[in-house]
Amino acid sequence: MPGLAEKFAANLKVERRRKKLSQEALAHKAGLSVSYISMLERRQRTPPLDTLETLAKALGCSAVSLLS
Repeated sequence: MPGLAEKFAANLKVERRRKKLSQEALAHKAGLSVSYISMLERRQRTPPLDTLETLAKALGCSAVSLLS
């Protein structure tokens, strides 16, 4: 069973693609770097809760949906 970090990484990528956003576009909307978005999607980093909320707002979804 995948942990929260794995679920988050997969859901972030899926939601970004569903919204037809590039990593660059999402990074711009969230005020983050492209390399950080890439590291999140590859499970190389786990975001703090405030960043999780920022990403959810930039994607127009709930933070819970990125973790479930």
